[in-house]
Amino acid sequence: MSYQIKIENFEGPLDLLLYFIRRDELDIYDIPISKITEDFMNVISEWKRLNMIVAGDFIVMASTLMRVKAKMLIPRPELDDDGIAIDPREELINQLIDYSRFKDAASFLRQMNEENSLMTPRQFEQSINLDLDDTLNLVLEDVTLFDIARYFKKVMEIRPIISQFELSKEPIKLEHQKELIMKSFNDKAKLSFKNLTKKIQSKLELIVTFLAVLDLIRVGVCYVVQDKVFGELNLIQIQED
Repeated sequence: MSYQIKIENFEGPLDLLLYFIRRDELDIYDIPISKITEDFMNVISEWKRLNMIVAGDFIVMASTLMRVKAKMLIPRPELDDDGIAIDPREELINQLIDYSRFKDAASFLRQMNEENSLMTPRQFEQSINLDLDDTLNLVLEDVTLFDIARYFKKVMEIRPIISQFELSKEPIKLEHQKELIMKSFNDKAKLSFKNLTKKIQSKLELIVTFLAVLDLIRVGVCYVVQDKVFGELNLIQIQED
């Protein structure tokens, strides 16, 4: 079988595996390990035949697939502490599911960026009733979903590429990030995006944090303001009366 695939089209071995799964409409929760291993090895062989440099993480994945395939052939499966058969594919499946989610999220942000690049949002000024002793004059801009996504995209670009090791770590939960955001508001019920993201080193954590911000806005817990054009974005917690 010949493959018309360029290595630069894939960000890593998980990206290539996900391509096979979506191409053949396979069940990601029940991967036919023999077929997907054969496809993976054929692609690597084709790259080598074309004298293309095969990255080390692809070689690691090839050995992982071969090891999983070998375990699947063992007549007597390995059992966990509860006596339940361990599926050798479980770790790989979890990595693929997580990667698929993040890839879809990145695709959504990229599409949103392309669509909004053709649009110029109409700005508006909102008058604010200030106390006589308040000398601060704020001009609120129309903060859109695109503005929020653009900020996170900018921060994402300076973070390291998502690694296979990062995907194999304990998953970052949306509810945990929402709780972290709620605990980070200052005494004025305000949280700048800069302070929110400055301690986050992982791209995966950034993605989940972005989704957590959107969910908090959706349920009416907080909203986003910008004090001036191209100014800092701030989360404002909605206080109960």
